[in-house]
Amino acid sequence: MRVEAGSPLPRGASWDGSGTNFALFSANATKVELCLFDSSGRRETQRIALPENTHSIWHGYFPDIRPGQAYGYRVHGPYEPDAGHRFNPNKLLIDPYARALKGELRWHDSMFGYRLGSRRMDLSFDRRDSGPAMPKCVVVDEAVTWGDHKRPKRPWAETIIYEAHVKGLTAMHPDVPEPVRGTFSGLADPRVIDYLVKLGVTAIELMPVHAFPNDRFLLAKGLTNYWGYNSLSFFAPAPRYLQPNASHHEFKYMVRRLHEAGIEVILDVVYNHTAEGNQLGPTLSFRGIDNAVYYRLSEHRRYYADSTGTGNTLNVGHPRVMQMVMDSLRYWVDVCQVDGFRFDLAPSMAREGGGFDPSAAFLDAVLQDPVLNKVKMIAEPWDLGLDGYQVGNFPAGWAEWNGRYRDDVRSYWRGDRGSLPTLARNLLGSADMFDRHGRRPWASVNFVTAHDGFTMNDLVSYSEKHNEANGEGGQDGHDDNRSFNCGVEGPTDDERILDLRARLRRAFMATQLVSQGTPMLLMGDEVGRTQFGNNNAYCQDTEMNWLSWGDHDQRDAAMLDFTRKMTAIRRRFPLLRQRSFLHGEKVDRAPEGEVRNVSWLRSDGTRMAEADWHKGDPKATAMLLAGEDGTRLWLVSNAGGEPATFAPPDALADAEWSLLFDTASGEAYPDGNGPSATGALQVGEHSMVARWTTVH
Repeated sequence: MRVEAGSPLPRGASWDGSGTNFALFSANATKVELCLFDSSGRRETQRIALPENTHSIWHGYFPDIRPGQAYGYRVHGPYEPDAGHRFNPNKLLIDPYARALKGELRWHDSMFGYRLGSRRMDLSFDRRDSGPAMPKCVVVDEAVTWGDHKRPKRPWAETIIYEAHVKGLTAMHPDVPEPVRGTFSGLADPRVIDYLVKLGVTAIELMPVHAFPNDRFLLAKGLTNYWGYNSLSFFAPAPRYLQPNASHHEFKYMVRRLHEAGIEVILDVVYNHTAEGNQLGPTLSFRGIDNAVYYRLSEHRRYYADSTGTGNTLNVGHPRVMQMVMDSLRYWVDVCQVDGFRFDLAPSMAREGGGFDPSAAFLDAVLQDPVLNKVKMIAEPWDLGLDGYQVGNFPAGWAEWNGRYRDDVRSYWRGDRGSLPTLARNLLGSADMFDRHGRRPWASVNFVTAHDGFTMNDLVSYSEKHNEANGEGGQDGHDDNRSFNCGVEGPTDDERILDLRARLRRAFMATQLVSQGTPMLLMGDEVGRTQFGNNNAYCQDTEMNWLSWGDHDQRDAAMLDFTRKMTAIRRRFPLLRQRSFLHGEKVDRAPEGEVRNVSWLRSDGTRMAEADWHKGDPKATAMLLAGEDGTRLWLVSNAGGEPATFAPPDALADAEWSLLFDTASGEAYPDGNGPSATGALQVGEHSMVARWTTVH
C-alpha cells in the first residue's frame, strides 16, 4: 500500500478523485494506525501507521484507496486513567469525521478498554481486539448533482415546525413500499410529503439522524434506543435509516424532495455528549483517540464532568473539539443542504468555568459563522448542570424551546388556579423572557407536546405516567405532567369523556397556532396518536411510537381537518405571526378611536384592570388584536367548566364579526368567511373562539 505525507486538512477521509487523504487529531497519542477492511467490513486486511504529525494532526495520503474502502483507527499512547489518558490500540476506533458507517455496533466485552469484572475496574487494561464487533467507517465520494435545487428559505414568522421521527413517520404507512418504510427514502415518498404539505407545516424537525448505537442495557431487556440521543458520529447518517446497500446520498435525496415541496429540514443534534458514557463506558471513538481532550474531565481526571446526565460532556472549550462541531454543522448545511438545527441540552455547549454563559465561545462562533448564521438555530435551553434552566437567556439570533409555555398552557386548560395571567403572557410570545437585545417573537418556539413527554391525546387521557414497558419500575420520565384524564384513566367508551378530550385537544392545538412565536406540532397529535400513557418512550421501537396511517375514528379525522384549517388560518392572518412584540402600543389611523395593537377585555367588553387578572380566580378572558390595515381579531379563551358570555369591545359594539374558529364545535374557516353575527359571543366551557372584522 503506497503512502505519502498528505495534508493535515481537511480532517477525516477525503477522496480527491485520485486518492484519499486521512487526517486525525490527537494531541497525546504516540502513534496512529489506519486499519483497512475487506468489502464486508469483517476482516482487517492492512494496518498502516500514518506517517506525519502536523500540529497534533496525524495524516497520510493513500493513492490506492478509493471510495467504498472500509476503515478504522487504532491509536497508541499512555493508558493512565488517573491522568485522563485511556489509549488502547487493541480497540478499533471510529473516525470522528467519518461520512458513512458500515454496519451496526454489536456489543461485546472487547469494546471496553478495561477488563470487565476486574477488581480494579477501569484502572485495568484489556488486550482483546474490538475490531470484529465495531461498525466500520467508509471512504465516500461526496459528489452529487443538486441541479436547480433551491432552499425554501422560509422566514421565521411563517414557520410552523413538525417534530417527527424518521422511522416513526413512515413505519406503518400502507402506501409506502415496505422496503423503504422507516428510511430517509420512505420520508421522501410523495404521499408522505403531500400529507405534510396539506397539514400546513413549513419545516420538519427530525429527531437525531447522526449515527447512534443501541445501548447494551436496553438490548439486554429486549428494548432499543429509538430516539437516538446518544451520538456515535457527528457526520455519518444513521445506517438504520438507509436502505440496505444504499449510500449516504439517500439523506440528500430526502432533503431535495422536501425542499421541492417548500418544506425545510431541521436536524435535532446531540453535540453535548457521546455514546461512550462515563469512565466505565466502552471505547468506541473519542475516548481512545484522546480522552483528555475530547471530554470535560473532573478535578480527579479519572472521572468526567457531567452536565448531561449521560456520563460525559463533550469538551467544546477545546479549539479542536469546537472545530469538529463547527465542521459538522457546516457539513450538514453546505453538503447536505439542511436548513437548521435544534441543539439537545444546549446549555452544556455554553458552560465556561462551570456556569452557563450566553457569550460562550461556541455561541459566539455560531453567530459569526457566515454559513451557520443564515440557517435556523434552536436551543433546548436546559440541561442537568447547576442553573441548567436557561429559557430566554440565549443570545439574539437563537430560537428556544419554550418549556414554560408548555407548562403554563397545560395548566391553564387543566383549569389550575391562577393560570390566566400566564396564558396571556404566552399568547404574546413570552415577551417578559425574550423581548431584549432586539430579539423577535419567533425566538419562542411554542409547544404543548414534544417527543419527551405525553402526546396530546395522552395529555387529556392520563393523569399519571404509565412507563412500565420501559422496564425501569416506573422511575423514569417526568412526574410533573400537568395532565388531566377527564374522569377516567386511559381508554374509555364514555362518549361524554371522549367529547371532552377531543374538545381539549382542539383547544391545545388552537392555542399553539394563534400564539405569537413559532409553533411546533408533535408528529401524530393531529390524529390522536397515543403512547398509552408512556411519557418517556425513548426505548420503544413499536407501534407505541409509530404514526398510524390507518382508518381514524370520527374524532381523530375531525382533529386532522381542524389542524389543517388552523395552520391555514395562521397563514391567512398576519396578526397571528407579528414581527415585533406587542405591548399595547397605539395603532395609527384607527377609525374607531384610540385603539391599541393588543387589548385584554372583560366579559362586558371593557379593558381589564390589574385586579381583574386575579379576582375570583378567573378562567376566561378576551384578547383583541388590531392591525394597521383595519383588521380586528377577537379571541376569547374559557378554561372554566361553564359557558361564558362576552360582549364585543366597546368601540366595536355594532360591528359584524365573522367566525374564524370555535374549538367547542371544531368549526374553522381558513378563508375567514364563517357565519357573521353582531353582539355578544357565547363561548363554551373548555373552549377558545375567534372572530374577526374589518374597520374602515
